[in-house]
Amino acid sequence: MACCLSTDSAKRAESCYNGASFFPRAPERGGLRKRRGTGGVTGMGNRNRGALFVFLASVCFSTGGLFIKLIPWSGLAINGARNLIGSAVIGVYLLAVRHRIVFSRKVLIGALAMIGVTTLFALANKMTTAANTIVLQFTAPVFVILFMAFFYHQKPGRTELIVCFLVLLGVLLFFVDGIQVGNLAGNILAVLSGVCYAGVFMMNTGKKADAISSCFLGQLAAGLILTPLCLRETDFSLPVLVPVFALGVIQVGGAYILFSIGIRNTPPVTASLIAGMEPILNPLLVALFYGEQITPLSMIGCVMVFCTVLAYNVWLDTSGRRRPPCAGRRGRRTSRENGT
Repeated sequence: MACCLSTDSAKRAESCYNGASFFPRAPERGGLRKRRGTGGVTGMGNRNRGALFVFLASVCFSTGGLFIKLIPWSGLAINGARNLIGSAVIGVYLLAVRHRIVFSRKVLIGALAMIGVTTLFALANKMTTAANTIVLQFTAPVFVILFMAFFYHQKPGRTELIVCFLVLLGVLLFFVDGIQVGNLAGNILAVLSGVCYAGVFMMNTGKKADAISSCFLGQLAAGLILTPLCLRETDFSLPVLVPVFALGVIQVGGAYILFSIGIRNTPPVTASLIAGMEPILNPLLVALFYGEQITPLSMIGCVMVFCTVLAYNVWLDTSGRRRPPCAGRRGRRTSRENGT
C-alpha cells in the first residue's frame, strides 16, 4: 500500500497512514490465514482485486457526510447509533475469521482516540459543511509529525516542515471563512477530529497494538455510551432509520472490513491515491443529494490541504522513507515490528 507486495512492504502498508482515515489491518489469525492460497478473497494475491476492495471501502467511507446530513438527530445520537451497529458488523466479522480481541494499553488508548474521532466527526458534520469536516480531518498526518517531534523527539525534515506549513495555511483559510459564514465551531471540531485520528494511528502501530481491536472496542464503547441519547429524538420514521442503519452497516462496519481485506494486496501508492478519493467523494455526494455548497475560500483551503497531504503520502511511499508514526527508537523499527 511493487509488483505484488514484499512481506516488508505489505506489513508497512497495512500499518502506516493512508489518506484521511484510520484503516485497521485485516486479522491474520484463524480462518483468514487458513484460507490463503485456497481461492478465498484474501488469498488470491490479485492487485486489481485488492484495489477494487480499497476503492469500495473509500466509497463506503464517503457516504458518511451525506447520511449524517439526512438524519435530523443530534450528532451525538447519530454517532452512538452508527457505532453500535458498526461494532456489531465488525464483531460478526471477527467471529467469522476467529480473531481474538487484544486488550493492551496501546489498544485501549487507541480505542479512546477512536471514540474522539467518530464523535467529533459527527458533531462537526452538523455544524459545518461536509467538505470542511472531511478535509480538516485529513490534516491528521501533520499532527502525527508534530506528535513525533514532541513525544519522540524525532526532528521533522525539510519536507515535513513544508507539509506542515502548507496544510496549516490551508486550515487558516478554513478558519477565516468560518468566521465569515458562522461555522467556526464546526471547523474547530473537525480539526480536533484530525488530532484524534493522529492519536488513533500512533497507538495502532508497533508492539502490543492491534488496529482492528482498537476499532471494534472504540466503536462498541461509543455505541453503548451514546446510543441512549437516541431516546431524546422524536423522528423514527423509515426515511430516518434507513440512513442510520446505512451509516452503521456501510460507512462504519462494511468500509473498515473492505479496506482491511483490500489493503493486503494493494501497493502503497495505489492505496494512498484511492483512499484520497474520500475527501472528494464525501462533499460531492452531499452537494448532489443534499444541495450543500462549499464557499470559494474553503474550496481553496480544501485544495491546499488535500493536494499537500496526498502528495506527502505518495512521496513517502515512492521514496522508501519510513512513515513517521511507524518509527521506533531513533526512527527505526525492529524486525519483529516489521513482521520480518
